[in-house]
Amino acid sequence: MIHVLIVEDDPMVADLNKKYVEQVGGFHLAAMAANVEEALRYLDECDVDLILLDVYMPGRNGLQLLKGLREKDERVDVILITAASEKEQIQKSLRLGVVDYLIKPFEFERLQGALIKYKENYAVFQDKDNVGQEEIDRIFTAQENRQEKNRIQVPKGLTQNTLELIIRIIRKKENRAFSTDEIAQDTEVSRVSVRKYLKFLKEIDFLEETLVYGVGRPVYQYQIKNTDDLDLEFYH
Repeated sequence: MIHVLIVEDDPMVADLNKKYVEQVGGFHLAAMAANVEEALRYLDECDVDLILLDVYMPGRNGLQLLKGLREKDERVDVILITAASEKEQIQKSLRLGVVDYLIKPFEFERLQGALIKYKENYAVFQDKDNVGQEEIDRIFTAQENRQEKNRIQVPKGLTQNTLELIIRIIRKKENRAFSTDEIAQDTEVSRVSVRKYLKFLKEIDFLEETLVYGVGRPVYQYQIKNTDDLDLEFYH
């Protein structure tokens, strides 16, 4: 289990990041800190493998915390989640050894991908004194190769925002069967449009479709068939 410390001064953002972490298997939320001082205290009290760190906070900022951790040679990894998009900030973060850098606002899938990649790399170093070149190459290249291999082209007429919204709603069903009308109501997207998105998700084997007979007209019911993450490529 990978123990995570969230360092974020905005309670709403911190809670959202907490929910995101809890949705990815293999991670445990060790603590949440609103500033650098709290973060340092939790680092002394808790086992922490990974910090999700904001930059802009009252008092000392996230980069100052990161620099201090590196100077003390703390055995903890850091993913920056911040609104800071200045070139100098990003370069400084990379030189201080962050494993990823997410600029707010971001989609859940972006953080999910960062956590999954981190978990895969973390596993390489467990119970090993030496790591071979092949495993090192896999750390630096596997994610890029996997994304190219698994990229799915989305037909014209389907928008990225709507498709991602529908997928998020579907995942919340916790593998429960649902209808087109139910998704249309939850997303406030027209039933006709929702039907097009569900048809596409069925065609790529993300969903399975069943015709259910009852009182009145038959109704198509859907259920998640493939729980893997989707790497979607949209036409522009």
